[in-house]
Amino acid sequence: MKAIFISDAHLKYTRDERYVQLINFLSDLKAGKARELAGAEGLEAGTTSIDDLFILGDFFDFWFCAKDNIYPEFHQIIHKLVELQKTGVRIHFCEGNHDFFLKEYFRDVLGMNVYEEWASIQLDQLHVLISHGDTADTGDVVYRAFRRLLRSRAFYHVQKMIPASLRWAIANFTSKASKEMNDDNSEYLVDKMLSFATEKLKGEYDAVVMGHCHKPVLRFFEVKGKTKTFVTLGDWINHYSYLYYENRKFTLSYYRPR
Repeated sequence: MKAIFISDAHLKYTRDERYVQLINFLSDLKAGKARELAGAEGLEAGTTSIDDLFILGDFFDFWFCAKDNIYPEFHQIIHKLVELQKTGVRIHFCEGNHDFFLKEYFRDVLGMNVYEEWASIQLDQLHVLISHGDTADTGDVVYRAFRRLLRSRAFYHVQKMIPASLRWAIANFTSKASKEMNDDNSEYLVDKMLSFATEKLKGEYDAVVMGHCHKPVLRFFEVKGKTKTFVTLGDWINHYSYLYYENRKFTLSYYRPR
């Protein structure tokens, strides 16, 4: 089994460098270049297709779209995802703190998997916990309450009544605030995520993979004679980082923009 994990592209405009390079990356995956790009040790070079693409939140900078009215700047990247899906790749979304209410389009229209919170998946014989990771800090009760409000059905209906121009103005403001928070707190977030993951890795899980903190980290631990894996994926803003999985091995890789 072969899989790619990415997060935190925060796509907004097709002219943005991260948008352009993510289009290139998806084209390379479609062309079977995943193993070649990852440079994974112990694996022979050669064309190979992935089985799954996991997008662990904040793929879009914000998602204020109805299934019959998609923000025009998103059409290109969605088309690339659909192209990849048509080759047989299963595509999975974990909702982030910037993009949620994804089910009515990506699941109901496109037939992709959407997880609102934590998801437990199997990679070969490995039991893996995945999520955007913004709720790993269980002590941040203010954020968790605010998050519940934003994801409530009441807010879902209210935001649809707000003019699109105002919604995007709010999105731009909160996006800048969120970026500043992540830039200042990435180490703090990694520590909180590691603490959360450590407890999960002591139990049934072989790996925990998250996004959100924008800092790429890959660590291995020995727990009762078994190798356990902790990953934060980084981002497609500064790092162009992603995780490649094949044959029970995880490789943290960096896409070379072209």
